[in-house]
Amino acid sequence: MNDLFKVEKIEEIDKIEVQVPGSKSITNRALLLAAISGKKCVLHGILFSDDSRAFLDSLQRLGFEVEIDEKIKDVIITGTGGKIPNSHASIDVRSAGTAARFLTVMLALAGGEYEMNASPQMCRRPMEPLLTLLKENGVEFTFKGEEGHFPFSMKSKAVSMKEVNIDTGISSQFASALLMSGVLLKDGLKVTMSGDRTEGAYIKMTLAMMKQFGIGVQKEGNYCMVPHDTGFGLSEYRIEPDVSGACYFYAMAPLLKTNVIVRDVQMDSLQGDIKFLGILEQMGCILEETSIGIRVQGSNLNEYPGVSVSMKDFSDQTMTMASIAPFAKTPTLIRNIGHIRFQESDRISATITELTRMGIRCEEAPEEDGIRIYPVSLDEVKEAEVETYEDHRMAMSFTLVGLKTGKIAIKDPGCCRKTFENYFELISALSRSGI
Repeated sequence: MNDLFKVEKIEEIDKIEVQVPGSKSITNRALLLAAISGKKCVLHGILFSDDSRAFLDSLQRLGFEVEIDEKIKDVIITGTGGKIPNSHASIDVRSAGTAARFLTVMLALAGGEYEMNASPQMCRRPMEPLLTLLKENGVEFTFKGEEGHFPFSMKSKAVSMKEVNIDTGISSQFASALLMSGVLLKDGLKVTMSGDRTEGAYIKMTLAMMKQFGIGVQKEGNYCMVPHDTGFGLSEYRIEPDVSGACYFYAMAPLLKTNVIVRDVQMDSLQGDIKFLGILEQMGCILEETSIGIRVQGSNLNEYPGVSVSMKDFSDQTMTMASIAPFAKTPTLIRNIGHIRFQESDRISATITELTRMGIRCEEAPEEDGIRIYPVSLDEVKEAEVETYEDHRMAMSFTLVGLKTGKIAIKDPGCCRKTFENYFELISALSRSGI
């Protein structure tokens, strides 16, 4: 793909119907749970992207038996009952935060000696709270760069921790990693969570999937009891479509005054980003659950209001909201998103910088831990080349501004390979004749 993608303006489109890839969050949790289970599991609907390929490659380097069929999007993993086939190995998680956090904990609790490598981007992302906790419980680390960050070597023998406390404020992935791999410990694990996301969508997803795989995890208040269990498992499991990816298309409903169906997305999804559809409903869209997927109707709208919304539990959609907010009739306030500063990019700073580059008035709202965005006319939007900061969600979200105005080009569109390899192919098809 070229280093610059010019987004064509869409003047009129009656309907959009699209299929999105499988969920990254569910894919990588399923890969981990299947690998440490006691059964051979067929995973259907797997996402194939940079992040999931990093996870799959790491499992293979660790000696797990993995059969991959990208054509039908299936992966077969033979679980080993919590044993790592290669107790000495070198892996590279690339830019996958889930692989980085999940595999680090799995390997630490299972035992062995490992070289842990990552992309420069992942080497900048937070790991220190998780590594400190593991170090306090006997895991040895040798850092090859900045202390508390990738890359590092790790040596672990017979970790015997029975109880841990973990802050979910920086990343709920820390807690999810401990919850899933807690089954490897002979006495199980009590995980006590603090911070503002102890009831967050990704924690709920992790617990729901553990139960689906047969792990008898119990949650009470802010702590969870994970039993020792290496015989759990499923013979097959189906991955949901990626609701995060679906939301870029659903956001087109009010933006382009059209109707959108994303195939196989349903309201009972495990994914927190399904809450974004409720915001579209507040803006005047009509939601309908059909046999082929949720339909969001925006063709009834002449205009839509701005909203004040806490996006703590579905913060991956912050930039999606920020991309349709300028075309609302009133200002929009996105609240409780401070943690997104520590993701693939500083998403608060990046969003404000890029909206300002487009001539759209916006500002940080520190009292709300968020961003305030003001309405703009189409004439006021400036021609701009959007910096994506190696962040797939920056690239995909701000494409929406281009579809509305025809004034936006996206730099480094290939960064979408992280989760949605054919995103810009779908956007091109949409611009040509609709999909």
